[in-house]
Amino acid sequence: METNKSYKTTFIVLVLVTLACFFINISLGSISIPNSEILKSFFGSINNRSWQHIILDYRLPKAFTAIIVGSGLGISGLMMQTLFRNPLAGPFVLGITSGASLGVALTIMGASIFGGVLTAILISKWSIVIAASLGSFLVLLAVVIVSTRVRDTMAILIIGLMFGSITAAVVSVLSYFSSAEELQQYIFWGFGSLGNLTWEELLVLFIIYLTGIFISLSSIKALNTLLLGENYAKSLGLNIKKSRLLLIISTSLLAGTITAFVGPIAFVGLAIPHMTRQIFSTSNHKILLPAVFLLGAIVMLLCDCIAQLPTSDYTLPINAITSLIGAPVVIWLLVRKRRMMF
Repeated sequence: METNKSYKTTFIVLVLVTLACFFINISLGSISIPNSEILKSFFGSINNRSWQHIILDYRLPKAFTAIIVGSGLGISGLMMQTLFRNPLAGPFVLGITSGASLGVALTIMGASIFGGVLTAILISKWSIVIAASLGSFLVLLAVVIVSTRVRDTMAILIIGLMFGSITAAVVSVLSYFSSAEELQQYIFWGFGSLGNLTWEELLVLFIIYLTGIFISLSSIKALNTLLLGENYAKSLGLNIKKSRLLLIISTSLLAGTITAFVGPIAFVGLAIPHMTRQIFSTSNHKILLPAVFLLGAIVMLLCDCIAQLPTSDYTLPINAITSLIGAPVVIWLLVRKRRMMF
């Protein structure tokens, strides 16, 4: 009872911290807006139209995107670490990000090789998202086909890493033949960005994100059973192939779509599950899943606040901030606890 009560208290604190980080994130930017005006803008009663446009059409979508990215990647990382029973596994071990990177590289840098056919596609605002999604989907399809034929889960992990190596090699070849402008555009995509989404794009991302979250919630029992090992899980009646397929699909939907819309985001998917386990000291996914959701959202909102450089017109790459800020925190937590729960 005391343990459950402490968990409830921790969850309440995390919810309050999430709300506070959300408001702080909205209040920061190159243009200083009073907090009272930010609250008024939610009800459409703000007098300054430019402030209302900044808040409703830029800062709010960016804050919601941060929550989706942090929670989605965190939950994806948790599922992969449990499935592969590997603390170094993250949402991108299946080669999903590499597939997305290949799709973007073909779209941006492929014009130098294939002529003007792909140049026309670049006119579309959705071209990068579609290319990244197709790249992720093709890698997912390959991994799913392999997962139905391979019994050993670790073999899937190795095959996912090999797919990543193959796509990285193709991207290197494309980079070699590309112009400086195309390389720069591809590099900027690789930095990651939370502030480029419109409400329409955010709605598409949210629908796919909800689908992935729903599958992960329906897999809580399977995740807890897999902690005991695959052989023991089979003896308990768990369909390993079906559970493995659902976890791979859920991770691909979350990580693949997030990468397609905001670019590759480092650290979050790998580190958030470990940070959550250190705070809650449990392996029960019924507790870990919502905890990872909240902690992932908090970390991503804080990283975005730091990346915005308050009172400055410049915004640092979100990828750099997530690694520079998050990695030392995880190292400190693990050294302090002296062991890694799993």
